[in-house]
Amino acid sequence: MGRKIFSACNACQNLNRLSKTFEDKKFHLKNLIQDKDRLENFSLKLEGFFYDFSKQRVDDTLLNELFDLARETRAKESFSKMVSGKIVNVTENRAALHTAARDFTHDSIVLDDLDVISEIKRVNKQIDSFSKKVHDNDLKGSTGKSFTDAVVIGIGGSYLGCEFVYTALKHSIDPVINLHFLPNVDIDNFGQVIKGIDPETCLWIVISKSYTTTETMANLNQALLFLKNNHLDPLNHLVTITAKDSPGDDSSNSGLGAFHLFDFIGGRYSVTSAVGGLPLSLAFGFDVFTRFLKGCHDMDLHALNAPEEKNIPLTAALISIWNSNFLHYPAQAIIPYCSALSKLAPHVQQLYMESLGKGVTSDGKMTDHQTGVIVFGEPGTNAQHSFFQFAHQGSPFPIEFVGVVKPVYNKDQAKLEGVYNHQELWANMIAQAQALAIGKDDDNKAKYFTGNRPSSTLLINELTPESMGLLLAFYEAKTIYEGFILGVNPFDQFGVELGKVLASDIRDQIRKKNDDETTDFNSLDPATKFYLDTLFKGSL
Repeated sequence: MGRKIFSACNACQNLNRLSKTFEDKKFHLKNLIQDKDRLENFSLKLEGFFYDFSKQRVDDTLLNELFDLARETRAKESFSKMVSGKIVNVTENRAALHTAARDFTHDSIVLDDLDVISEIKRVNKQIDSFSKKVHDNDLKGSTGKSFTDAVVIGIGGSYLGCEFVYTALKHSIDPVINLHFLPNVDIDNFGQVIKGIDPETCLWIVISKSYTTTETMANLNQALLFLKNNHLDPLNHLVTITAKDSPGDDSSNSGLGAFHLFDFIGGRYSVTSAVGGLPLSLAFGFDVFTRFLKGCHDMDLHALNAPEEKNIPLTAALISIWNSNFLHYPAQAIIPYCSALSKLAPHVQQLYMESLGKGVTSDGKMTDHQTGVIVFGEPGTNAQHSFFQFAHQGSPFPIEFVGVVKPVYNKDQAKLEGVYNHQELWANMIAQAQALAIGKDDDNKAKYFTGNRPSSTLLINELTPESMGLLLAFYEAKTIYEGFILGVNPFDQFGVELGKVLASDIRDQIRKKNDDETTDFNSLDPATKFYLDTLFKGSL
């Protein structure tokens, strides 16, 4: 059986029909969750990872249709092709082999006569050696002082995933090297970063595959000026993570070393490459990074090998498609009940929305269905006092709660009303999911809650490198499965280019003005002229 177009699938027709039946009040979540076996039948488990979808608007019949949809669209076959190195990024004629960066199973994967595993091992060996030299004080800055901090210069996928993992792990593992992140071309981002570092003991990590990304190059120039003004040699304070033979791979630009990126690993899937490998190894040691990779690999193997009905990321992807395309929810919130996971939602936001924010199918046809939703989030319980009013009584949207069983802090803890803080946190997480599902009747309509608002809950044991690997790879696999089923390419991102082209034209106008103060903007459209005049005037 060949792969079917999403909207032409028999399962889609059945799901459309079933979505109407779910309007019946007997399918209200407050009724569905009364089944004493509901949790057991609507949850999945992998060692160290638990996925509860019992509070999603699904039943057995609906799930069977969703799994039929996965089979009709040959989702698992596509995932297998991806892992083996076949061309799945069709618009750019590339493989998508981020899973090879954490593959402990295969001795080799050959792509265009290149042994991918061998190349990744080569880079990882270089990362291991470099991070050890920094930790052992064999590599020092211009003035002979040991490095204490590192600034990551990179934007989008060049920092978001790494920042998520670093922020999570620094709660349980004290960093040897403190990481700072400089993504935004906003000069105040730079100003804030340099407040927290000593220039003599800081290493600058420049991440750009092409070494031409405008924001990254602008921040690099700013860093070089900063080093010069502090009488420090950039060659003793700089490393690059870039493609082979890019300008950043040149020994005159790469400082203490260049670590290679590869075309077969896209930016938002690059955390397990040198993009995350070098900063995280500097922060925590290469052994911790290896443990993180093993957690990713465990989830990769599960996503690849588990049958549809037991496959956690595939099931999550199918439920996401059910919510967006058949129940017509426009958004998805990610609420980790753990402040250490504060950077999870921003990472998944980019991973998901850049991957699935597409208007054409993989074969170039305009889509006739929803290809993704808006993703946002904030740690609980903060979110409860921010946008949960909207979640409970405004336009509904699904929520994914993320819980950590064991907290890092194990010193003396106070009780309030007989309950410890971590227990209070879990009480809130459990209660919010229940409240969204069951709602509340009240004659006072201002106090009436409709309920029937879906949620899932993910649990990990604790904040370990392995758990962060499981969590990261889960969201990657979920996103990719969703793309394969919907028939879009989850690996390109042409949508980011138009604004960059227009910015280049405006940049040319600014450059002319900088070169010659008498230059005016009279030839431009009124709005652009107004904004540029205001910029150069320095006030409204």
